[in-house]
Amino acid sequence: MYRLILCALGTVGAAALDPLDYVNLFIGTVNGGHTFPGASVPHGMVKVGMDTDSPGNHAGYDGDPQYNVTGFSQLHQSGTGGQVPLSNFKLFPIYNCSAFEQCLTTIDSRKILRNLLPDGSPDDAASPGYFSTNLTNSIRVELTATRRTALHRYTFPPASKTPRILLDVTNDGQLSANDITMLVDPDTGRMTGPGSFADSFGIGRFNAYACVDFHGDFDGPSEYGPYKINYPDLWGTDIQQHYYTWGYEHGGLVGFPGSASGSTTILARVGVSLISIDQACSTAEEEIPDWDFERVLGDSQEQWRDILGRVQVQTDGVDVNTTTLLYSSLYRTHLAPGDYTGENPGWASSEPYYDSFYCNWDTYRTLFPLMSLHDPLTFAAIVRGMIDIQKHEGWLPECREMGTKMRVHYLKGGSHGDPILAEFFVKFQNYASDLSISADALYAALVADAEDTPPNWNIQGRQADTWKKYGYIPSDTTFRGGSNTKQVSRAIEYAFDDFTIAQVAKLLDKQDDATKYFSRAGNFVKSWNSNISVPDITQNITGFFQPKFANGTWNYTDPRHCSVNDPLKATCFLNAIRRDGFYETSPIVYVPHDTAKLIELQGGADKFIERLDWMFSDNYFDSTNEPSQQIPHMYHYANKPGMSSRRVRETISTWFNTSVNGLPGNDDSGAMGSYVVFYLAGMYPLPGTRQFLLSTPYFPSISFYNPLFNSTTSIASNHFGGNNIYVQNVTVDGIPYKSSCYLEWDVFEAGSTVVLELSSDPEVGCGENGLPPSLSTGGYA
Repeated sequence: MYRLILCALGTVGAAALDPLDYVNLFIGTVNGGHTFPGASVPHGMVKVGMDTDSPGNHAGYDGDPQYNVTGFSQLHQSGTGGQVPLSNFKLFPIYNCSAFEQCLTTIDSRKILRNLLPDGSPDDAASPGYFSTNLTNSIRVELTATRRTALHRYTFPPASKTPRILLDVTNDGQLSANDITMLVDPDTGRMTGPGSFADSFGIGRFNAYACVDFHGDFDGPSEYGPYKINYPDLWGTDIQQHYYTWGYEHGGLVGFPGSASGSTTILARVGVSLISIDQACSTAEEEIPDWDFERVLGDSQEQWRDILGRVQVQTDGVDVNTTTLLYSSLYRTHLAPGDYTGENPGWASSEPYYDSFYCNWDTYRTLFPLMSLHDPLTFAAIVRGMIDIQKHEGWLPECREMGTKMRVHYLKGGSHGDPILAEFFVKFQNYASDLSISADALYAALVADAEDTPPNWNIQGRQADTWKKYGYIPSDTTFRGGSNTKQVSRAIEYAFDDFTIAQVAKLLDKQDDATKYFSRAGNFVKSWNSNISVPDITQNITGFFQPKFANGTWNYTDPRHCSVNDPLKATCFLNAIRRDGFYETSPIVYVPHDTAKLIELQGGADKFIERLDWMFSDNYFDSTNEPSQQIPHMYHYANKPGMSSRRVRETISTWFNTSVNGLPGNDDSGAMGSYVVFYLAGMYPLPGTRQFLLSTPYFPSISFYNPLFNSTTSIASNHFGGNNIYVQNVTVDGIPYKSSCYLEWDVFEAGSTVVLELSSDPEVGCGENGLPPSLSTGGYA
């Protein structure tokens, strides 16, 4: 199997653990997980890794050894869908050529397989901050990184008499490069390569710049030149010395004298910038001045150890795979968003700049609430950056890649920068000023999303004017300014977005605004048709969200639509002519801020439970998609938390494991990773609120250290193990707690000790008056 650096084996004992021993970077690297197993620091801009010729190479890499290596590029996303993103500025080692001019430089000519391990898996190894592979021509490649600079180490075998390395400036993930230049310094071998590239989920392009320097047992290159297709030009220094043509492969190639006595090691340092070549070069020189691969790797490991070690687990009696699943999932939540501070191409600013929001629709539910628990300082920097974007562009970012200013990615639904800012403020209001966050600016950004209709709601904000007029989005209108699709999904999401804005307004004592936005948060009921039933089933499952015409009468979408049981097998992806009203989910959806109202609309608790059971028994629960993430916990609201615990366990055991095929779909920039962390921790967050739904952890004890509070909150389970997977009662700091179904944020603010009394009895309840809050029952307003 794949080699995991510092991998632990066997059942873990009770001693304190190093989280890096339990991070498997190869989980989800085949069959659509699209996870990135290369080298990065937490939230690094540079993510340096292997690229392959796999059709699923969205993160460059594919764990299937049948696919060839095409290069080692500096920029990647992790876990995304859409078009293949980034994969810019590939380096590639050339073993031997009969002459410089005869070197084969195109991807199809140079690509090569990896060595295989005895079990048939590729000879790749990875740990946080490090990646390596051994190619079939005996070249070894190792990678590590700082925030904006990659460091490659190539070890050529003795038979490679003139080791060569090329810089491919045209082949990004979409083969989209134009406006390319490439210069070679004949004295040092430095290659610089700026270009313009296409976004992967939108309409824009971005400029990026690379600066490549080399270090080894030599004074400079022995040969150099630009190449076009398979025609290297010896002693050339400028790509324009070729007949540069868009759509053809271009780059630079340098050769160095090989060792006379053995293998040859060459270090390649690659600085990347969104501003200029000069900044790419100066950043590289600043971040890695000493060419010390081990130091850079050690610094990266310490950053990962710090961030992952804030979550600690006791592992007596816990299978090592469970611990590995926890820390590997936690690791992936710290790859995005990326810290691009200093690389904002849109405007000069002293504020942090974060990018790679891909997309907030995926991550607002679980990734940012997880960040609240253990990494609030990074969360604060992200919020500052989002507010700064809104000040300059008019709306909060939703989907964004590589500083593309107004030409950002397509939205999936609502304006989900809103719950992210609200999540931060409801938990850290008292610290906002100390963290350089203006409450007024934060609130103004939220109100802009809620009240101002952008020129194109496909890429920013929301269709606010229509939402305010109708309280839903009519399905028979053709307003200009964006596609007239996803009407029902957007209406439900707008309602939740407004709920989170109301939460902030209430804290700021803006009572009129709070009343207005809480009222708008209830508008989801305007999209509920109580007369719609599911065709061709024995159960009487009646009442669903449905599209609605502007005159108030109903349109119709089959409730099975977008599910695995959809007779039409619809994808419900972005399509301007699809007027079904839904995006990546069926009419069988949830309303996180008012489940009590859903229970009422569905005929009471018993009917609600029947519907949930039907969703699981008939495969309507979709673990691959974020709108389903809360569904296993929704039994809580019907006072059946035991059923929630059972469904959580079913979800983890069925859909998630530590293999290369260990994810049910895209990791979605850590959305799936954060979802798994919460499930294993025995919680589920209600984003934009101060509540966490509570189930049974997979560990006897789990703790979260919050550096802002300088406190640790621990959750311990009495009678852990066996069939004891149900929470009988809860104490906090030795005092019986008000609910067995949820915890308030003040438990984590205080650094409390939470003790769960576990039971084998599935008929546990939430306790008297212990149901989780909902808007319609007065839990928030």
